[in-house]
Amino acid sequence: MTLGGGVRAVNGGSMSPPGLLRAGLWRSPAMSRCVLEPRPPGKRWLVAGLGNPGLPGTRHSVGMAVLGQLARRLGVAESWARDRRCAADLALAPLGDAQLVLLRPRRLMNANGRSVARAAEMFGLTAEEVYLVHDELDKPLGKLALKLGGSARGHNGVRSCISCLNSSAMPRLRVGIGRPTNPEAVQAYVLGCFSPSEQELLPLLLDQATDLLLDHIRERSQGPSAGVSP
Repeated sequence: MTLGGGVRAVNGGSMSPPGLLRAGLWRSPAMSRCVLEPRPPGKRWLVAGLGNPGLPGTRHSVGMAVLGQLARRLGVAESWARDRRCAADLALAPLGDAQLVLLRPRRLMNANGRSVARAAEMFGLTAEEVYLVHDELDKPLGKLALKLGGSARGHNGVRSCISCLNSSAMPRLRVGIGRPTNPEAVQAYVLGCFSPSEQELLPLLLDQATDLLLDHIRERSQGPSAGVSP
């Protein structure tokens, strides 16, 4: 299984990807500018998969893998498009009356927040309307938790988002990757690829993460913010 989601970025051309057209975003062939149509009648949410570009399959980029599965589930896996203004790949998708902006930063993890904050500004979103999906060392592989706000808990990508958005209110989907027994091995561990035995667990994990995200976003789109697990 390819953790990058098996999706490809759509390069410039004479036609805009269907997902962007359906969602009301037109982009130029050079991908350097876009024109946002009036805000849709329903809610709009940004979902950012944190990680390191060019390193699919690593534990630290599991947030990007979840975004790949989310894009497939929503039928926009062929609609990823690079936007140079926020240095990220974007795909837009309807979810009932709501609209999702899926984002995979093209900056390194420690600077992911710059891409997330710029995209939030482009789409007129507050920190509370931005979901972060990222790896979590303190949870075993296969465990998920959706947390509303709070500290970065040592995660550099989340820390960057908090700094750039000037807020810690973002909901976060924390995807457990486990922690190595040797504290000195953490950096190599998170930047390493999942083992063959771990790879067998990933399809179910990505499906469950996608279900949790979509259920929570649907509930929030229909009314007051729902409670989330600690």
